[in-house]
Amino acid sequence: MDVSLTASQLRIREEFEAVAERDIRPFAAATDEAARWPEHAFSALKKAGLMGLHVPTADGGRGEGLMSLALAMEAIGKTCASSAICFGMHCVGTAVIAAKATAYQKNNYLRPIAAGEHVTTLSVSETGTGAHFYLPETKLSRHGDRLRANGTKVFVTNAGHADSYVVSTQASNPDSESGSFTCLIVDRDRPGMEWLDGWSGLGMRGNTARGLKLNDVEVPGANLLGEEGDQIWYIFEVVAPYFLIAMAGTYLGVAEAALDLTIKHLKKRRHSISGESLADNPLIQSQLAEMWTRVERTRRWIYHAAQSGDQASANAIPLIFGAKVEAAETVVAVTNDALTLGGGIAYRDNSELARLPRDARASHVMSPTTSLLKLWTGRALLGRPLL
Repeated sequence: MDVSLTASQLRIREEFEAVAERDIRPFAAATDEAARWPEHAFSALKKAGLMGLHVPTADGGRGEGLMSLALAMEAIGKTCASSAICFGMHCVGTAVIAAKATAYQKNNYLRPIAAGEHVTTLSVSETGTGAHFYLPETKLSRHGDRLRANGTKVFVTNAGHADSYVVSTQASNPDSESGSFTCLIVDRDRPGMEWLDGWSGLGMRGNTARGLKLNDVEVPGANLLGEEGDQIWYIFEVVAPYFLIAMAGTYLGVAEAALDLTIKHLKKRRHSISGESLADNPLIQSQLAEMWTRVERTRRWIYHAAQSGDQASANAIPLIFGAKVEAAETVVAVTNDALTLGGGIAYRDNSELARLPRDARASHVMSPTTSLLKLWTGRALLGRPLL
């Protein structure tokens, strides 16, 4: 797992860390408490020229891949998990658009994204299919040179704030041999788009996830991404890798934040009667070492998985599946240990240490869930079909 970062990736990490610390961290508590979309984060990222991370350089973007995505999400996730997931879904949506972009899609979406003038996001989850996001029930039909979508999406991150939504549907031809999973771009405020009630989450509260009902929503045929039924290709070459690395990086950042806060607390806390510092307690030292080991191991795994994906290595798919599993298990364990070592101080209402475990717990819930990813990993290792 020896991963060397390129000059471009080192620069990306520095840029995202600077924006995260200066412009995102100060608003993290308020974003969580008010369950407010992090407009400040997007404004800062636009100003820094970071919105086009996955837009090809020919279209004005950075032309970066999975490794830079991991670095960006780690930096933001360490300061505000809500801002991280919102930006992450913009990145995934961008990557899906860029994967097979036509000249029309480059001009109307990728170039505005790179210029900081357009926010996109992913819309694939549905109540009926749950964790099986690759089996959309949303219907697609053709009407001349137009496409029409009918169905209901749930947990749409950046809902109502994005300029476009990458929506998954069934193929208009249900007998398509290439599969059913189809993606198209739906611009905001199209006739027939109906936003459902907001969702108030336990954690990641600023992602403004809402349901989206599509009532005969019509878009130009040019908004179709790739070919109808590009199921296996889109799911395992674009959607899953970018989403999983984005989430793994986010949760790595949350775990790092918990570890840093724990170390700061232990160094400062001293009992007034005995004069003993918590930092001198052997048991606590051992517990802290275990937390640090988990974080370091997870970082190396995620970086290795991301690099393998960028290099199209043969073992990239199970590594990427495992990256989110590893990140989920680590962030839940580390934030829980941080609460324990932080004692009563950590349980103060809306303290940073109290917020992090709430954000962390979403890691097992967000599709693909941990159990589904373990199943896919086992199938991949055994050479069995993933779906």
